[in-house]
Amino acid sequence: METSNKLISVQHLVKEYNHGTVKALNDCSIDIARGEVVAIIGPSGSGKSTLLRSLNLLEQPTSGEILFDGVNLADKSVDINLHRQKMGMVFQHFNLFPHKTVLQNITMAPVTLKKKTPEQAQQQAEELLERIGLADKANEYPNMLSGGQKQRIAIAGVLAMRPQCIVLDEATAMLDPIGRREVLAAVEKLNREQGITVVLI
Repeated sequence: METSNKLISVQHLVKEYNHGTVKALNDCSIDIARGEVVAIIGPSGSGKSTLLRSLNLLEQPTSGEILFDGVNLADKSVDINLHRQKMGMVFQHFNLFPHKTVLQNITMAPVTLKKKTPEQAQQQAEELLERIGLADKANEYPNMLSGGQKQRIAIAGVLAMRPQCIVLDEATAMLDPIGRREVLAAVEKLNREQGITVVLI
């Protein structure tokens, strides 16, 4: 793989727990290209979530190297919060604020982090909702949505930060078959139309 096309490079990653008695990751290496869709599969307890959470240092690796867009995340001078804005994570649980509307959930981070004015954030949120097929839900609250719709809103919230990559940590595990199809179709569309790199369990 050409270096210029490589977005994520994990080299010899090890993650140990309980003073080294448990190895969640043992010499794990993977390269992921820009625009690629990578699915990580394996049985429960095989280290899938640990690998994904290590990509933006939600888990601190015991040893090994993680390069994102050519930056070594182990370097103490790296602004990890800035890095996390470039790699959006979507979890099993939807992480939506129940007391805020769909539109407010999506616009909160871009405005709070001063990436957008409220007007710009709203326009962007409306475009994202259109893209994932939920434009008619903008003023509804999360408790009025199905599981699949909530997860698509969570993805839109991540995309509002304009990440280079989205990482889905079993984001469809809590959904019924219809919700699962909705979410995967939305992710596939985003990859196809915008070239967003996708890593999912």
